[in-house]
Parts: sequence; structure tokens; C-alpha cells
Amino acid sequence: MDFSYSQEQEMLRDSAAKFALKGYGFERYQSTLDQPGHCDPAVWSQMAEFGWLGLAVPEDAGGLGGSALDVALVCEALGSGMVLEPFVAGAVLPARLLSLAGGQPALLEAVASGTTQFAVAWTESGTRHDPAFCTTRAKAQSDGYMLTGRKQCVLNASNAQTLIVAARTSGEDGDENGISLFAVEASAPGVELKPYPIMGGGYAADLQFDAVKVDGSALVGSLDAGFEPLDAALDHATAAACAQALGAMSALLERTGNYLKVRKQFGTPIGSFQVLQHRLVDMFVEVEQSRSMVLMSSVRVDSSPEASVRRRAVSAAKAYLAQSSKFVAQQAVQLHGGIGVTEELDIGHYFRQLSAFGNLYGDRTWHLRRFAATPAA
Repeated sequence: MDFSYSQEQEMLRDSAAKFALKGYGFERYQSTLDQPGHCDPAVWSQMAEFGWLGLAVPEDAGGLGGSALDVALVCEALGSGMVLEPFVAGAVLPARLLSLAGGQPALLEAVASGTTQFAVAWTESGTRHDPAFCTTRAKAQSDGYMLTGRKQCVLNASNAQTLIVAARTSGEDGDENGISLFAVEASAPGVELKPYPIMGGGYAADLQFDAVKVDGSALVGSLDAGFEPLDAALDHATAAACAQALGAMSALLERTGNYLKVRKQFGTPIGSFQVLQHRLVDMFVEVEQSRSMVLMSSVRVDSSPEASVRRRAVSAAKAYLAQSSKFVAQQAVQLHGGIGVTEELDIGHYFRQLSAFGNLYGDRTWHLRRFAATPAA
């Protein structure tokens, strides 16, 4: 099997890597932490100009119609450069969800152009990462719907002008059928946001919908049929987040290797000590095995007609990287000694981002359980 990238993918990867290393960097990461919502509007516009925000948007809706592997290449570069802007939560996830649900081409165009920021509100208290668990209700009215309920830890909600909300229009709280998707303005009467920063950078928010009225055009896709596109879009976002974590792991491996070459003890570089070489090799093995898992999940999330194949591939990758990223981050901090936890060095910041990654889009325990519960096709 040929695992080489196409010429277009090589160009995409190179351009993203150059931006992450030369156009962003640790100083810009630090300055972005001072921006509202940890998102620099200038960088977001730059991403739109590069076409990255439209990478997951179909061509007929103004995007590039890129594959999950294309998205993964950009995400890996952004992860290596510690780019804080919410590329996965604000572009990949809403674009995949809107295109899979069908309809709303104007919203897809807005994602690609970067003129409007989006957030997908699906998590609730007690869901344990299960998108089928939905207690937020949307009651049909003569001229539309009325939404009532709560969502929690909605990534990028504080930056978003439009929220794509999963709400139940029929069925019981844990049913897969009966969930519908609605595009709701974040400034609509009855919508209350409580934003807060999350570990490693970025913002999330808890949302309250108090009898929020939307008209019929706010329905995204078909009534009662929102679960399948939501489940698939979340798998796309999870695969993309894994690629971003891989970029951070690769950066830590490179920086740690370079540090061991220059840091001296007893008059000799500590990298010459065999025990430390073994630890560096262990990091290398975890990074390369993680790369294989990212490649596998990125291919199958696109190409597998069976949902069970897609779910098993993504859960396997997420469960593996949740563990391997933790190992690589811990080794990097330990091998850097005391400076590994200082604010002035980027190592500790990578550590925080990878620690947060472990819980994004389902933690290791949830994905292991989903993998075990999903029959092989």
C-alpha cells in the first residue's frame, strides 16, 4: 500500500508547517493568550485566506472539499506550532456537521470565509461524552421552535456568533433518534453564556437556553435525524484533534533531543548517557506509533461506509494517543529538569495542551468502552 502524500498534500503540509514555525511561534502563542477568547482575529483571517477554514467545506459551498487526511496535515502543523486559534472546534467540526446534515449552504460559506465563528453545542451534564444523551428540548410552534435546556463545556462558544445546537424534538433522553440540529444566534434573547478558559489555552462556555425562539429555517438537516451527522462529525473532530496532538508530541521529541545535546553534566552532554538515550528512543517509538494511528483514523473516518468501522478506528486512535501523549509530555518535562515547568519555556505549555487533549471529545476510558462495545464490521 502506498502511504506517500500527493503533491497537493505535500504543498499543504509545507505551507502549514512554515506558518506554524515562522509565522506563529511561542511569542505569538503568548500574545494570543492575552486576546479575548484566546483567538487573534488577524490569525483567523489569515487562516481563511490560506483556505484552511474551508478545507472541510465542500467545493460547491465555497470550500476546498479536502479529505480528513488533508485536515490532519494542517492540524499536525498547527499542533507543532502551538497555534491557539480554535481550528478544530471552530472550523472542522461545524463544517463537517453542516455538510453531513445537509442544507444551510450559507452557513458553510460563512465557515469557509471566516466571517462568522461557530461552535457546536452538544455536551450536557451527565452525558459522559455520549452525543445521544440530550435533554435540551426543542418544542415545535406555529412559526418555528422554542429551545430550553443547558449545554456545558462548549468549545469556542465565547468567540462564536452562531451556535449549532443539538436539541431533542422527540424520544427519550438517551435515544439516538429524535435529536435535531438548530442554528442559533449566540446573541438571541434567552441565550446565556458563561465563558471560561480551559487548560492549555482556548475558551469554552456553559450555555443556558431559556425558551429561545427560532424560526423554521434554523433547523439544520432533517427533523429528528441529527444524531448520525453529529456522531460522524465528532469523529472527524476527534481524528483532527489527534493529529494536532501528534504535532505537539513531535515538537516535544525534537526539542528534548536538542536539549540533551547541549545540556552538560560532568563536562559532557547528558545526551551521551545511555539511560537517557533509551528514554528518548521510547519517546520516538510512541510518536511514530501515534503517527500510524492518526493516519489510520484519518483515512477510515472518510472512507468507511460502515459507522462501526469509523467509530472503532477513531476510538482506537484517541485511546492510544491519550496515553502516548501523556507519556511523551511527561518524559519531555522530566528530561528538561526544572526548566521544563517554567513559564518562559514552551515545554510546560505543550504539556498543558496535551494534558487537556486527553479529555477532548471523549477521554481514554470512554473511547476504550466505545471500541469494545462496537462490533467489528
